[in-house]
Amino acid sequence: MAADESKTSSIQVIERMMNLLDALANHPNPVSLKQLAQETGLHASTAHRILAAMIAGGFVERAEAGVYRLGIRLLQFGNIVKARLSVRESALEFMQQLHQTTGESVNLGRRDRDEIVYIERTSSGRSAMQVVHIVGARAPLHTTATGKLFLAEDGPAQIQEYVKRTGLPASTPASICTLAALEKELERVRRHGVAYDMEEVELGVRCIAAGIRDDSGALVAGLSLSTPAERFNPDWAPLVRDTAKAISAALGYAESEH
Repeated sequence: MAADESKTSSIQVIERMMNLLDALANHPNPVSLKQLAQETGLHASTAHRILAAMIAGGFVERAEAGVYRLGIRLLQFGNIVKARLSVRESALEFMQQLHQTTGESVNLGRRDRDEIVYIERTSSGRSAMQVVHIVGARAPLHTTATGKLFLAEDGPAQIQEYVKRTGLPASTPASICTLAALEKELERVRRHGVAYDMEEVELGVRCIAAGIRDDSGALVAGLSLSTPAERFNPDWAPLVRDTAKAISAALGYAESEH
């Protein structure tokens, strides 16, 4: 009985600590003990005792007498978590869900200079067709849906430099091969928040892609759904976009803040 009571008491203290941390996080400036007690429903003496323990651990700092703010140790923990976050690991579960919903291949790609390299893929069992989106495969930015997402982030000068550098080689007759056509396509990407590959890498294969962003708002990867042309469904675009947003959120991206 005593052990159970001790366990319940410990859990209660942890819950109160979390409530105090949440309250501190909701304020950009240091917060008084009185206000913290009011917001958490704690007695001032209880809040003071818990805050003192968190100060000792570096989780809270006393800005001045009776006024508190979050401590530097939380930043240290945050940096550790951020360093351990992997785009691939964060995306995999969401990719599998998208694959189960659509029955089609789902790809994760990152930019490597002038190419997209595919770092993960869930394969479709519905077709024996071989597509280029295998792990480790590479393709030019301007022919791939994911590559267009990255080019759309670039400014006009960077896009012109890409065109000069690469010459916009065509992989199929459908590939974009002029600066004017590329600029028009990238404007559509910016407007709709998704990009398409309409048999531009491989005849008979079409893709829809949406961007994945990290906690700073930087585009770090692209999620794409690839299908045989006869099964291509443009109505899947919102689903791809929503899945990419969920992965971004898992990486710490808060859309409203950027």
